Amino acid sequence: MLGWVGSFAYLLAYLLLSLNKLKAGQKAYHVLNIVGALGLTVNALFIQDYPNVLVNIVWGSIALMAILLIVRKRSD
Repeated sequence: MLGWVGSFAYLLAYLLLSLNKLKAGQKAYHVLNIVGALGLTVNALFIQDYPNVLVNIVWGSIALMAILLIVRKRSD
C-alpha cells in the first residue's frame, strides 16, 4: 500500500509541476517528493530492491534539503 501512495505522490508532484500549479521552489512540491520517497523506499525494502532503496533515499534527502533551504531563505 505504501508503494502505491509513494507512486501517486511522485506522479502528482510531477503533474502539478508540469501544469504550473506548483513551482520547484515551493515546499508542497518537495513534501510530495518526500512522501513519494518514503512510500517507495518502504516498498523497495519489502521486496529487497536495494537499488531503488538507494535512489529513493537520495531523492527524499534532496527534497528535504530543498525544504530546509526554502525555510532558511524565508527566515532571512
